[in-house]
Amino acid sequence: MIFSDKLQLIRKNRGMTQERLAEILNVSRQAVAKWESGQVYPDIGNLIQISRLFDVTVDYLVKDQECAVKCTDPDDPDLEKLIAFRLEANVNTYAAYMNGTGSTRFDSHDFSYSRGAYAYHDTYVGGEKFAGEEAIWHEGKACYAMNYMGRVLGQRFSGDFLKEALRHANRKMPYRGPEYYQAGEYTYKCSVTGDLTWFQGAEEIYCGDEKVYECCFHGGTVN
Repeated sequence: MIFSDKLQLIRKNRGMTQERLAEILNVSRQAVAKWESGQVYPDIGNLIQISRLFDVTVDYLVKDQECAVKCTDPDDPDLEKLIAFRLEANVNTYAAYMNGTGSTRFDSHDFSYSRGAYAYHDTYVGGEKFAGEEAIWHEGKACYAMNYMGRVLGQRFSGDFLKEALRHANRKMPYRGPEYYQAGEYTYKCSVTGDLTWFQGAEEIYCGDEKVYECCFHGGTVN
């Protein structure tokens, strides 16, 4: 995702018009429109103001997101099917309050989903501090796994919002949640390096200006 797309996304998710953003930055609406159309780039001063306004880093704004380049590779149909199933499992288990199962380890929380030749299982331990693993099997053979560990940092954390954000994962960001999601006073951010075959990343949730949750994860395909 390039700067012009990111700016549109975070502005619209905050319910802000181009006119309002221009007013805050003390520039013309036409300048904002040109930034969002990719015609011109804001200067460093405006980039810093945008980063502070939307609580994102300048690095995030200016670096194109290429982390998922292989996730939509038409020459790898097996990877495409894996991604599609991972997203399907995501909205049919933990993130959607569905398909919980009995504990597979002492005091673990488990979710399972299957369709056709694919099967998915997610298991984690803990609560406000937690660790877990997702895995996918194809025809009984493991083909994907991801480990994650996170913690709640503030009392205003909302588990419902986390699940809502995770349900918005997409084909370009199928690892946890989308790059950016905002609803009400809550904001979710996710950054990843690598692709579905080998990746690591982190996600955060803010309530207003307060960081209330963080989680790191890594994984990839296995054989």
